[in-house]
Amino acid sequence: MIISQTPYRVSFAGGGTDLPAFYRQEFGAVLSMAIDKHMYVTVSPRFEKTARVAYTKVEIAESVNDIQHELVREALKITGLSRHIEITTVGDVPAGTGMGSSSSLTVGLLQALYAYKGQIISAKNVAEQACKIEIDILGKPIGKQDQYAAAFGNLNYIRFNPDDTVDVEPVPAPAETMKELSSRMMLLYTEQQRDADGILKRQSEGTKDRMPVLRAMRDLAQEMRVAITGANGLDEFAKLLHQGWELKRSLGFGISMERVDAWYEQARKLGAQGGKLLGAGGGGFLLLVAPKERHNLIRDALGNPRELTLDIDRRGGRVIFISDHQRLLHNQ
Repeated sequence: MIISQTPYRVSFAGGGTDLPAFYRQEFGAVLSMAIDKHMYVTVSPRFEKTARVAYTKVEIAESVNDIQHELVREALKITGLSRHIEITTVGDVPAGTGMGSSSSLTVGLLQALYAYKGQIISAKNVAEQACKIEIDILGKPIGKQDQYAAAFGNLNYIRFNPDDTVDVEPVPAPAETMKELSSRMMLLYTEQQRDADGILKRQSEGTKDRMPVLRAMRDLAQEMRVAITGANGLDEFAKLLHQGWELKRSLGFGISMERVDAWYEQARKLGAQGGKLLGAGGGGFLLLVAPKERHNLIRDALGNPRELTLDIDRRGGRVIFISDHQRLLHNQ
């Protein structure tokens, strides 16, 4: 048996500039942090001449082409595996909540399947292959940041170039700064799950008309990178986070909603320095940055919503378990 563990991510700035509609005109960039909430994938041999896939439902397929879970199906194809295999997926956080879960799953699938074959795949290659599956093969209207955040881990400034290459630059923020940032962050569940594809499709189609706003969002990623590496830079970081959310909300496309706007304004009145709705928008988790002593006031005012603690994941996607029992690959 193989088990992979792949982090979800929090994107602080630049989201939307990782879409081809933007970065093929001029470079895009995001500031993104992998967090200690994970997707787990297990791969193990199966005696029957079928593939069994267990997630929110269970599939048993005679052929890889019959598998309905499209990410599993395409990951099996790209790794050359098909039958005599059992795959299960379990996530710490449900899909549709703005933390890049589908890309974390794709990265975790690829790492586990390659390990099952006895092969190692680099973070760069697994991110590229995850992008190929989600964007090129399945035609999802998404960007590239989630795949790279999941594969590399850490706090990164990720640049998306017009030639389709991607540069991942770790941000050397001091450990004490990251510890303080974690203590200030609140991650509140809006109780709304959504399919980001529709929002992202509208955003891609409207990119040409909103280039100045998107350019400003991209440039904020660089400003926030500088702020978080400086002395006492978290206040400036939070201020820029607020500016980025105001810019993103101005794009329209259904990114925000009335409940989120009300929560955010109330939190700001009670001391939140900045925040944003994670992911493409429309629901999921609201991220707030506020002094620790203001957290309980904010929680009470918002009706004590469900909340996640979070910290940085510095390792990125990895295989965490390989059984020592000999396995037979029947399907090659």
